[in-house]
Amino acid sequence: MTTEEIMGYAPEHTPRLDWARQAPEAYKAMVRLDAAARRGLDPKLLELVKIRASQINHCAFCLDMHTKDALAAGESVERIVQLSAWEESRHFYTGKELAAIELTEAVTVLTDGFVPDEVYERAAKHFEEAELAQLIAAITVINAWNRFAVTTRMVPGHYRPGQHG
Repeated sequence: MTTEEIMGYAPEHTPRLDWARQAPEAYKAMVRLDAAARRGLDPKLLELVKIRASQINHCAFCLDMHTKDALAAGESVERIVQLSAWEESRHFYTGKELAAIELTEAVTVLTDGFVPDEVYERAAKHFEEAELAQLIAAITVINAWNRFAVTTRMVPGHYRPGQHG
């Protein structure tokens, strides 16, 4: 009997594909892009952005990873929990964080085909141009990671902070 069966939990799903092993050059390029995109960004803000995009994209693997990384970076459980309802919990976040979270949503959900000017302008008020460019890169990268993880059904629950590049 497995631990899941004993505890009454559903068993883990099986990943569809180990894409990192099957496409190692693409994986290595993503790791390099991720490292380049995070430069100059506050680690806590970066993790909030990664968590919010992963919530929107329903990426359990990335949620597991980035909530653990956020906690390791000193983020509070309360702010992580409230992130999915940030519009009603604005008082938990700074103006800069709110601008980043709102921009994350706009870049992640392109159903209208563009990022609204007012969302971009709010972000531009809180970030210098170089930092804003890094933030846009970081949002784009987490969305790509989410798509790899969701498509290949990467299994959440086993990540430990410090395991990735």
